[in-house]
Amino acid sequence: MKPHIVIIVLCFLVSSCGVQVAYDYDRNFDFSKAQTYNYFPAMNSGMNQLDEKRLLRSIDSLMHSRGYRSSESPDLFINIKSSNRPKPVNSAVGIGIGGTNRNIGGGVSVGIPIGQPDQYRQIIFDIIDVMNDELIWQAVSQSTVSESMTPKAKEAKIKSIVNKVFSKYPPRK
Repeated sequence: MKPHIVIIVLCFLVSSCGVQVAYDYDRNFDFSKAQTYNYFPAMNSGMNQLDEKRLLRSIDSLMHSRGYRSSESPDLFINIKSSNRPKPVNSAVGIGIGGTNRNIGGGVSVGIPIGQPDQYRQIIFDIIDVMNDELIWQAVSQSTVSESMTPKAKEAKIKSIVNKVFSKYPPRK
């Protein structure tokens, strides 16, 4: 196989495993006034304890690097909800018929999935204005996750999700 084809295939594989994020926010909220945060007291993230700890550590690190402080009487609450669902199977059967001049041909192809199915993990990040008890910012991330990932790989994946999600926080006008 030619080297440039290998590079193209690798780029495709890496990009297909990326994190997709959708954002929404309150355009009337002044994000520059918020300096402190904490996690929603009744948060039920839907993640196992190990992944939740990884996620909270990553968020704390990022928020502190941006000058936010954790506080018992915060300006903002962060709430996190997560759910997993199976990745759709891309198996298919195709039938084709074609012809030119006096020749007619046909064919059948079958796609068979190989390996263990991955899962999609959706994580919803809500940021709430504590004073008015209103949602002011939300990000919904979706990425693939595999149960066979090592702890180091899980930590790297969660860190990349947090970095991508919070790349648009606070929103710029």
